[in-house]
Amino acid sequence: MAFNAVWFIGLCAILLGCGFHVEASHQVYRYLQVHHNITATHQPYRTGYHFQPAKHWINGPMIYKGIYHFMYQYNPRGAVWGHIVWAHATSTDLVNWVHYEPAIKPSIESDIKGCWSGSTTILPDGKPAILYTGIDPKKRQVQNLAFPKNLSDPYLREWIKVTQNPVMTPIDGINASSFRDPTTAWLAPDGQWRVIIGSKIDRLGKAILYKSKDFFKWERVDHPLHSSENTGMWECPDFYPVSVNLQGVGLDTSVIGPNVKHVMKVSLDDKKDEYYTIGTYKLEKDIYVPDEGSIDDDSGLRYDYGKFYASKTFFDSSKNRRILWGWINESDSVTDDVKKGWSGVQAIPRNIWLDKAGKQLVQWPVAEIENLRKTPVELQNTQLNGGSVLEVTSVTASQADVEVSFNLPTLEKAETLNLTGVNPQILCSQKGASVKGNVGPFGLLALASKDLLALASKDLEEQTAIFFRVFKDQERFVVLMCSDQSRYMELNVLQIDHSIVESFGGKGKVCITSRVYPELAIFDKAHLYVFNNGTENVSISKLSAWSMNKATIIN
Repeated sequence: MAFNAVWFIGLCAILLGCGFHVEASHQVYRYLQVHHNITATHQPYRTGYHFQPAKHWINGPMIYKGIYHFMYQYNPRGAVWGHIVWAHATSTDLVNWVHYEPAIKPSIESDIKGCWSGSTTILPDGKPAILYTGIDPKKRQVQNLAFPKNLSDPYLREWIKVTQNPVMTPIDGINASSFRDPTTAWLAPDGQWRVIIGSKIDRLGKAILYKSKDFFKWERVDHPLHSSENTGMWECPDFYPVSVNLQGVGLDTSVIGPNVKHVMKVSLDDKKDEYYTIGTYKLEKDIYVPDEGSIDDDSGLRYDYGKFYASKTFFDSSKNRRILWGWINESDSVTDDVKKGWSGVQAIPRNIWLDKAGKQLVQWPVAEIENLRKTPVELQNTQLNGGSVLEVTSVTASQADVEVSFNLPTLEKAETLNLTGVNPQILCSQKGASVKGNVGPFGLLALASKDLLALASKDLEEQTAIFFRVFKDQERFVVLMCSDQSRYMELNVLQIDHSIVESFGGKGKVCITSRVYPELAIFDKAHLYVFNNGTENVSISKLSAWSMNKATIIN
């Protein structure tokens, strides 16, 4: 069982209320690249309010004239990677969507073998531009440019590729098979645009930097913006500013100056996860330097410690916020994907900003998702004795939104553990939700298949446990948050949607997304519980749960 887990230090003030309340999968399955007829009529894993197309395999989000645009990698012929185009959908609220014809399809020499990931940039005159990776007849990865055909159309249904394509090619020693995913460009005070492309040389991951005065002619800078040894291919890089002193506020990608830090995020092709650092963009040298303590490899901070990859942010100018999109890929087999006729879902869009300490990012689901809530259920000041389980009734447990906070009467009996060198994933696998402890495990059981008489019962059939464990390491208290892709994950705010469980802990400092495939706990057979499998009593300070309406997605 492959567990995802994280430590969380200083839990009192953040999680439990104190006072002693204390190559993105560029594998081509050639034998599957034909039109597939979807025969599966039983679809328990399709989501109700997460974005996904009607079928098949699921780049550049933006807002234009008050309308959100989401363009993403899509295979119109099957449920696996191949024949990739840029699908296109629009929304006025980031929740309900309308699909149009693909924005970009293979049609010219520099993208005839596929239109891969890229980004949109809003130019100073308000005109959107797309930079994207195309695959040419030699299977080289090259960068292309496209503009809307009709700027008076707020839905931007047609796009035109410029005659100068490709505008960037793998020359001067660039690895032609590892040169992809241009970021949103930023305009520096010297009047030149800059953009980075993900790449690698052997195991050296790097962000290749380009400059342009007119957005058409791009020249490679003689050094990368940033690089890191032994990290492998950097896919889907993202580089953007964050405010040091304005909480919850986003900045336009071109903002540079005092009271601004920068974030460098990369998706690691070798490991299929992402990490980010916070640091300083030194414009005079065109380099990015992570802050001291911001770990610059795959053991560093992550947006999400679960199924979350190929993410992309954009600046929402209408509400002065930065929005993060992430792709939730599958945990089942390719055969299963073909059988059900689709693969991949987008996570709920998240507002993202720098925390007060300036050490990490904070994420929270966009407020618009709350418009889908209905029939609220609440529990307050409810004690959970050791070994107890309490069902949360009158809520659609297969499609729900949950907010919960706990109080601990005491931490005196927290288990003592020297955490030096301890791998949280291994510890989580050893101490799952059914393993009794002192302070914890306690939390939620989502997508549970039946009434639970005892958490440790051998008769349990299905559950997704969302739980905390509290340890004491010398003079500090530490929370262990666990997740594996089929059973366990972490807590604070929880969004349950049939085959997805997204959770936000530490007021948004820790996020874990799980992909689960229940066979029994589906539709009205799913249950939701609160549990405490520790010896110490725990109090539910407040729990609010809502059934969620289904989002409207018109294909």
